[in-house]
Amino acid sequence: VVIAGAFLVDVQLGFIATLAVMAHEIPHEVGDFMILLNAGFTRRRAFMFNLVSGLSAVLGGLIGYFVLDEMQSLLPYALAVAAASFIYIALSDLLPEMMRRSSLAKTLPEVGLVLLGVVIAALATGAFHGH
Repeated sequence: VVIAGAFLVDVQLGFIATLAVMAHEIPHEVGDFMILLNAGFTRRRAFMFNLVSGLSAVLGGLIGYFVLDEMQSLLPYALAVAAASFIYIALSDLLPEMMRRSSLAKTLPEVGLVLLGVVIAALATGAFHGH
């Protein structure tokens, strides 16, 4: 739905959102695949489970696109809820886990990457204020 909403706002923003989601999802799906293999799935079965899971996201995006296209008034709220969800996940799950590590040398680069993501998002968003 985030990608669909971003495309409805601006095609360039849609591509940026797509790249951002892909940067997160591709390593995530590889991790899921490895978990399924370690759980005893065959490669084929693990691939099929990942494929069905990924296709459900595509189906949700298509449905979201057409619903938001018909109900343009919902677009700002859908994008706000999506952004808030990502921020909540980062602050409630990821950041505390990074901070629990005993080694500051391992934690600082990860926090730096989180901040880099914030900077990239701010730059990408700022680029569209003139439209």
